[in-house]
Amino acid sequence: MHEKELLQLYGLEPDGVNREAIRQLLRQEMENRQSEDNEVLKRLCIMLFCIGNVEDTELIWQAKQMNQDTSSYIDVQLLCGAGYEETLFYLEKMDGEQAHEELLYLRRCEPYDFVDFSKLDWVSDYKRYYGV
Repeated sequence: MHEKELLQLYGLEPDGVNREAIRQLLRQEMENRQSEDNEVLKRLCIMLFCIGNVEDTELIWQAKQMNQDTSSYIDVQLLCGAGYEETLFYLEKMDGEQAHEELLYLRRCEPYDFVDFSKLDWVSDYKRYYGV
């Protein structure tokens, strides 16, 4: 799916009722080896960030960790659609290497990327960037 189609179908701030469809599209995009850029991947992550379910941090983390390009292209703040503290609390309760790695990464990024973190500001910036 093209990034413009995504915006037409769901908008940049989709309704939570579309969450599972967006998650599925993100999984498909992660498996798509033919993709030449990461814009669709990033937009799907932004949509999940806007929905704000803390559980989506894991899927966004997987997308971010796909390769060096996605690691840079997908903003660390997108991991925290439910809020920074809420995401840390969620990851602290999770078992497994992935949750542990993400938790350590977020804590390392805190002094640089989460000073005065505001989800509303990030969403506003994305809206301006994408012209919506």
